[in-house]
Amino acid sequence: MKLAVNLLAREAVPLAEAAEELGYDLALAPEGYRNDAVSVLGLLAGRTSRIGLGSAVMQIPARPPASAALTAATLDALTAGRFRLGLGLSNPDVSEGWYGVPFDRPLMRTREYVEIVRAALRGGPVTYQGKHFRLPPSDRAAAPIHLYTEGHRADLPVYLGAVGPRNLQLAGEIADGWIGVFTSPDGIRDAVAEIAKGRAARGLGLDGFEVMPSLPTAVADRLEDAADELRGQYFYLMGIGDTETNFYCALARRLGFADDVERMTAHMAAGDRAAAQAAVPTEFIDMTGLIGPGARIAERMKEYAAAGVTTLSIMVSAAATTLEGRLRILETCAKAARSW
Repeated sequence: MKLAVNLLAREAVPLAEAAEELGYDLALAPEGYRNDAVSVLGLLAGRTSRIGLGSAVMQIPARPPASAALTAATLDALTAGRFRLGLGLSNPDVSEGWYGVPFDRPLMRTREYVEIVRAALRGGPVTYQGKHFRLPPSDRAAAPIHLYTEGHRADLPVYLGAVGPRNLQLAGEIADGWIGVFTSPDGIRDAVAEIAKGRAARGLGLDGFEVMPSLPTAVADRLEDAADELRGQYFYLMGIGDTETNFYCALARRLGFADDVERMTAHMAAGDRAAAQAAVPTEFIDMTGLIGPGARIAERMKEYAAAGVTTLSIMVSAAATTLEGRLRILETCAKAARSW
């Protein structure tokens, strides 16, 4: 099992440089409310030489497929074939509220988007008449997508961020890898089973398919101390939007923490953010992240590898710590991975 690092923008360079020296396979730039992925990846392209670079994930509603293909081709050429394109739909609030893009029929939208991106990367002019994407959109003759980028791979890897059985099956069918978040080893087994169904639809097995969850990680001798470094990030994610439909709250309920979610929600409604954050259970953090001393993290890594993970992404951005603390996380996880 290989290692990746899920970065944060303001410390991306020292973290990626350290990960490269420690033998990490991949550095991932997230995209969300704070930063886009492409700017960070462009910076890292000139500051690293060996480590792979990937988006985790570029938001599909944020860019037309031609823009995503051109960006991917450019980054792959600039890094001499080190780029991996991670794509994801995000959520209805971001799609509609930020970008004005409808969130209807997300599976078909993703399929069409990936088809256009792959066709553009292969070269030659591309037109497309789908349900969601029509290029050109009318009968008027228009110049088709045609990338003139030099030096990129026509078959550069495309990964999908996916949640839910049908999304996972789609990832297995049309992508080269899956990017997951906040998942337990049992959750990985369930995801791999769904991915395998999608692969089987194309007559393929799982060989060569990347299974890559990003796990919040914190290092401390005491489990509770490590969980405290991550509790704020969990609370932030669980508090976005309506807790009845929030993905992270739903995950906590499925894992047996429904009462804790209700307590957290009640504290939020009363305006007591400190109590709400404290209500995020350590057990939930432990089940879906990597916490504790190095030896314990090594044992947890074994569990993820046995569940089917091919690359484990260390989410240093989740920990409430300093740059030095995040570098320590990278070093501890590299040592833990080497120990077995």
